[in-house]
Amino acid sequence: MKYRIIGETMPAVEVMFDMPGEEMYTQSGGMAWMTEGIEMATNTRGGLMKGIGRMFSGESLFMATYKAQREGAVIAFASTVAGRILPVDVTATGGMICQKGAFLCAENSVDLSITFSKKFSAGLFGGEGFILQQLSGHGMAFLEIDGDMVEKNLAPGEVLKVDTGNVVVFERSVSYEVETVKGLGNIFFGGEGLFLTRLVGPGRVVLQTQNIAEFAGRIARFIPSSGK
Repeated sequence: MKYRIIGETMPAVEVMFDMPGEEMYTQSGGMAWMTEGIEMATNTRGGLMKGIGRMFSGESLFMATYKAQREGAVIAFASTVAGRILPVDVTATGGMICQKGAFLCAENSVDLSITFSKKFSAGLFGGEGFILQQLSGHGMAFLEIDGDMVEKNLAPGEVLKVDTGNVVVFERSVSYEVETVKGLGNIFFGGEGLFLTRLVGPGRVVLQTQNIAEFAGRIARFIPSSGK
């Protein structure tokens, strides 16, 4: 398959299949447009329990798989918010860990599964930092970035603490856990929430400048309630 990223504000990835039988999958509702010559199948991809696991990681229970019926068929998957689309070569990286909700689409040979923060006590209350997604297998995957992309290459032992909603993806060589913010004053008045994701190198880390959960919370404050 071949691909190209279209657009800047609300980008999409357009995929052209090289031969019949090639497949791409996405969460339910992720397809934007496609030409004739593509067959769609919707299922839980891996069984009901795996589908339920994806729901906890921010994806839909059902996944849609699109299979080329002829050479040159084209399909596009669009981002849901303003930002960028990040292509990830899962074969070259040996697998990546990404934030829940970051997954857009992938080749059928790429496996998407859930993984958890190793610090379970913090993870119970740590929001998006607790439940993450793991990309493995081989082929291309595409991730959504909210806002602009910031890339860090951590040296061995180098520590980076990030608001959990600003993490997009990192290499499997990077260790991670969710930790609580220290100090009662910081917790109650700091405005940064109770938890941070602690990343320890070596490895590549990709961040996003917009935390969509915080952005949605700010918008919600200006929406009048039904009682007013």
